[in-house]
Amino acid sequence: MAGDEARTVRCARCNRDAPAATGVFYGGELGEQIKSRVCADCWVEWQEAEVMVINELRLNFMDPESQEILARHMQEFLMLDGESGAGGTGSGPIGPGMADAASGD
Repeated sequence: MAGDEARTVRCARCNRDAPAATGVFYGGELGEQIKSRVCADCWVEWQEAEVMVINELRLNFMDPESQEILARHMQEFLMLDGESGAGGTGSGPIGPGMADAASGD
């Protein structure tokens, strides 16, 4: 989708008008929210934070519960939770104590 690269969005996380995120592989409503509400810079920041979340929480991609935990952390990081039925539950911030936040769900 070549048009996505030139598209500008008002980013939910940084509140800037900036180029939209590209290379988003999430489908459904969540994928559409990312594409329409997250800028490229914040998406890159999430991709870096995502590695830390996966490693710290020892998430297994084959486990549906791990996939849900990662999606919740992504929604919180990108400030998408609670918007348009995104399904975020507010399980806790990214950073110290992530394992405690995830185990509370």
